[in-house]
Amino acid sequence: MASSDDASPPVAIVCVGMAGSGKTTFMQRINAHLHGKNQPPYVINLDPAVLNVPFDPNIDIRDSVNYEEVMKQYNLGPNGGILTSLNLFATKVDQIVNLLEKRAKPDAENPDRKPIDRIIVDTPGQIEAFVWSASGTILLESLASSFPTVIAYVIDTPRTASTSTFMSNMLYACSILYKTKLPMILVFNKTDVKDASFAKEWMTDFEAFQEALRQDEESDALGGVEGGGHGGSGYMGSLLNSMSLMLEEFYSHLSMVGVSSRVGTGVDEFFEAVEEKKQEFLRDYLPELEKRRQEREKQKKKSRDKELDKMMSDMSVAPGQAAQQSGAGNDSDVEVASDDDDSDEDEEAAKQGLQERYQAAMGDNEDSILADASFAKYLHKQR
Repeated sequence: MASSDDASPPVAIVCVGMAGSGKTTFMQRINAHLHGKNQPPYVINLDPAVLNVPFDPNIDIRDSVNYEEVMKQYNLGPNGGILTSLNLFATKVDQIVNLLEKRAKPDAENPDRKPIDRIIVDTPGQIEAFVWSASGTILLESLASSFPTVIAYVIDTPRTASTSTFMSNMLYACSILYKTKLPMILVFNKTDVKDASFAKEWMTDFEAFQEALRQDEESDALGGVEGGGHGGSGYMGSLLNSMSLMLEEFYSHLSMVGVSSRVGTGVDEFFEAVEEKKQEFLRDYLPELEKRRQEREKQKKKSRDKELDKMMSDMSVAPGQAAQQSGAGNDSDVEVASDDDDSDEDEEAAKQGLQERYQAAMGDNEDSILADASFAKYLHKQR
């Protein structure tokens, strides 16, 4: 990890949530909260379709990608435009991470500027366009490879008051957790409209959720407007009951906080949860990340060695074929055992020399995606 030498590497908080959950307003609140404590965060906006944001981002996808032009140029709809804009922006991810790593270290030229200790990221309201896309995965994995990264899943509390919508949100959160493999905090937003204590009770007390489910079923049976379609009966009730049992283990891996982005309550509790998840990342997720990285490096090296062997094999076969063609019809050239031995030794020496030149050409740039191109340029120069 890039900031592993620091006592406390900056933590990246990636805010995701359904459209209308108050995600951008939540971003504004935590940004203002940190500025009020004289701890300004580094803010990144990844929503290309937003017209105005109520905070001043340090990095804004709209500065490098024009969402409307992308839609026109590629003949796309709104969601396709967002996805393509993210794909285009993801090509700059190495520059973004390098900039963040630089800002996370003390600046010798400007000692008064404090290193950043928090990075907050706003994502598109079309949650699937970020979480399930290749570009979203690249951006998240790139952040997590350099900084402790936490997912803040923002939930609209008033719209989650029924058992069915609550369970739908929990299943979506579960899928995001296992897709990203990063620590997650459930942020129940808009608690000034409805208190989130019911959600905490349902997550910690199985019997309380069963009772709420029973009440919703009774309300549906009576045809009440308030509860109509909320719980369901028969198959739906049985499904919700089974899922609540299944998610009991899932709840134990989550932190849950109630926040009002409008009033500002619960923000301190949110940052306490962030600190807990940061330590969890360093303790549990980072070793797994390093293990996956080593496996990828091993696989990459194996693949490159295979390609190198194939290339050297092709280069060693070609001269032999040329010699056969030039000597075709000449019966006086007779193969002897000593010729085979000499050719094997020459081939082995050529192979070793070529491998040494290959390593020299690569240098310390083995991770570069242009490594193969660099090697081709190197061979071209040797001609």
